[in-house]
Amino acid sequence: MKILLINPEFPDTYWSFRHALPFEGKRCAFPPLGLLTVSALLPAEWERRLIDLNVQSLKTSDIDWADMVFATAMLVQKDSLKQVVQRCKSRGKRVVVGGPYVTTTVESVPGADHIFVGEAETTLLQFVKDLAAGVAKPRYEAAERPALAATSPQTAAGGHRAPRGRRNGAPATSR
Repeated sequence: MKILLINPEFPDTYWSFRHALPFEGKRCAFPPLGLLTVSALLPAEWERRLIDLNVQSLKTSDIDWADMVFATAMLVQKDSLKQVVQRCKSRGKRVVVGGPYVTTTVESVPGADHIFVGEAETTLLQFVKDLAAGVAKPRYEAAERPALAATSPQTAAGGHRAPRGRRNGAPATSR
């Protein structure tokens, strides 16, 4: 399974820090830690590719590469999220969404196949099992917040862990 993880773009506002970041030699103020956590919880044999729209554009070839797309968003990113979902659905992709915006809004995300409400650490493993059985539900909701100890890939996803020293299925380069 090939998974494309997408962090939507922050609009040009005070909080995006777009104009201040170059002074620090940075391109984005907020790394997509939620998507990185989700990636770590996915089965080790699944391929992953991360696109942060704050530092690079989403190419059609990235969407076409994927079997499924995971996206997250904060409230300020909702318009970009909706564009990402629409674009991926137009390419025939299954789309999974979650994150603070999805969790705290009463709006739905049009076109999303699966919605995660709350922390994915407690629901992602069930989704993976349901997906394998062909019975994935449209909505997964965490009953409570997970303990911080439960966020490690070994405890949260039944021992699924990416091979050490490898990124996206390729050997890691020297640091």
